Amino acid sequence: MPFFILFFIIPIAEVFVFLKAGQYIGVLETLLLCVLTAMVGGALVRHQGLGTLFRARREMNDGRLPVSELFDGLCLVAAGAMLITPGFVTDMIGFSLLVPPVRGLLRHWAGQHFQVATASSYDDGTVEGEYVRVDPERVSSKDADNT
Repeated sequence: MPFFILFFIIPIAEVFVFLKAGQYIGVLETLLLCVLTAMVGGALVRHQGLGTLFRARREMNDGRLPVSELFDGLCLVAAGAMLITPGFVTDMIGFSLLVPPVRGLLRHWAGQHFQVATASSYDDGTVEGEYVRVDPERVSSKDADNT
């Protein structure tokens, strides 16, 4: 079902909304508005992405896993993809992903519906492995036999 929506419903909605906007404000104005939303959206994604990157770095420096920041980064990547896609429906989805409370709601929903397993970052310096004691006299006598 998601692929049906992604590849069939959204493009049809984009064409319909684009044609209606062209009728109401004109074709040239509609095209300019699409370009303008892509430019403004790109700038907003860049600004919020840098902020998210700095917050993630701060979390990692404090020894915490930046789960919220990783999710926000994923949402910002999706927002960027939506905003560079021409059309008003994808722009609306992209701009909504730029709103922090919307990302918070999505994060909360994803937390209830998906389980994430993480590895422990605790390291006490112990290295696990196996070893074999080698008698130096046996090793030198074998080396002498092989030559």
